[in-house]
Amino acid sequence: MTLTPELLLHGYSIGIFPMAETRDAADIFWVDPKRRGVMPLEGFHISRSLRRSLRSTGYRIAINEDFQAVVDGCADRSETWINAEIRRLYLDLHRMGRAHSLEVWTDGELAGGVYGVALGAAFFGESMFSRRRDASKIALAHLVDRLRRGGFTLFDTQFLTAHLASLGGIEISRALYQTQLAHALDRRADFLGPPTASGHEVIQRNTQMS
Repeated sequence: MTLTPELLLHGYSIGIFPMAETRDAADIFWVDPKRRGVMPLEGFHISRSLRRSLRSTGYRIAINEDFQAVVDGCADRSETWINAEIRRLYLDLHRMGRAHSLEVWTDGELAGGVYGVALGAAFFGESMFSRRRDASKIALAHLVDRLRRGGFTLFDTQFLTAHLASLGGIEISRALYQTQLAHALDRRADFLGPPTASGHEVIQRNTQMS
């Protein structure tokens, strides 16, 4: 069966997502973890060092300025699940207005970023990368803030890594995830609507939520 953008969106709507074993793998398989990683939108942790980075004026946040470069940055590592077919599918989703990137630019260069898929009030984070210190953390802090302001209720990170856990990420059961997913898909949210925030604003709103 040929995997299409429409089939990919259907997979997200029922709680599964695609992966490839390696960059050069020909096959793609569906994943449905027993324990799901999520980032509670009211539980993002900003450490002292991240606060300093967010207050810096040396970076610029952009939305969808270079989606392809973010996907390629995420795939630019020794081991990756992003093969050529997955890359093509997410570029198609981006052209359809379903996949988005949040980017951190420094001195005119892409320093880091994150991309994912928006469906209803759910955002499915796919991957992130960093070429400069704290760039991926800055991206996630701004992403969480944007999702809150845009009316999202679920930020799916698929798996829980030590990096995500340090920022407030948790694991929930498959059953609880399905409940949260159904709730999110029944609501509307707007990824592009909120204006880009400053680091100071992100810190202030995050402090008010905690």
